[in-house]
Amino acid sequence: MNLMITGACGHIGSYLSKKFIKYKNIKKIVLIDNLHFTKINSLFNLKSKKITFVDIDLSKKKSLNKINDIDFVIHCASLTNAENSFKIKKLMYKNNLSCMKNVIAFCIKNNAKLIHLSSTSVYGSQKDRVYEDNDEFINPQSPYAKIKVIEENMLRNNKLINYVSFRLGTIAGVSPGMRFHTAVNKFCLDASLKRPIKVYKTAFNQSRPYLSLKDAFNAFKFFLFNGKIKNLTYNLLSDNCTVKQIISIIKKYKKNIKIKFVKAKIMNQLSYNVENSKLKKTGFKINNYLKKDIKETLLYLNNYEVQNNK
Repeated sequence: MNLMITGACGHIGSYLSKKFIKYKNIKKIVLIDNLHFTKINSLFNLKSKKITFVDIDLSKKKSLNKINDIDFVIHCASLTNAENSFKIKKLMYKNNLSCMKNVIAFCIKNNAKLIHLSSTSVYGSQKDRVYEDNDEFINPQSPYAKIKVIEENMLRNNKLINYVSFRLGTIAGVSPGMRFHTAVNKFCLDASLKRPIKVYKTAFNQSRPYLSLKDAFNAFKFFLFNGKIKNLTYNLLSDNCTVKQIISIIKKYKKNIKIKFVKAKIMNQLSYNVENSKLKKTGFKINNYLKKDIKETLLYLNNYEVQNNK
């Protein structure tokens, strides 16, 4: 099996690169990134003859023309950060959708199967438990989320590609290219630096879906190795938690946490829980490594203090 990972230096992509390199049935891994965030350090210590890194701006036409002999593509490359997407709306639309079009074209040309990363943010403002197969639940609140809906529709409307689309919960966990704009990682960073944890004013007791990097990797591995690529969309999350519950986990290792309530353009989202029974029916087991990932993130940021609070 030959694998290509786009956005390979990012938070998720760098984790996948490090993990998949260990599998003998994967003969070649092509890593794609444009180093927009200068995450070249994500590639350090990836010592393997099966690895090839290509510096490519995936948004450019014909950018993948020289790459071939690929069986699977995991498409992680995109501008992210839902809140910040309001500031770079035009750029995000152009970049992310151009990348998506080029990846789809590549997969069709090379008969490669695609693992597409969407987001549970497509559900936006909800009151109830939401699931994948009811479009009435789709209500994106940010440009980033709206783009994910468009990407999903691009796949649904294309009969020539084999894919699976995962709507990911908010990512947590340590990776070589980890970033700190998502809730859990940012909370851990602020706590480690003894800064007040900033929380959206209306979000403290509202439920949201969160996803451990470990659970994400295990899901991708399951679909790669078990022939489950059947043009379907799945919610992928470790657990539904409130911000209060997330902070309570952090408090086990950081006792004197201060909270500062703030406003944001997407703070009007209501509380909702995301259903993942459809994914479980495939035979995949979610282990819920969220608490472990939070602990490891704090350990990564402040090793000595966390160890002494075991």
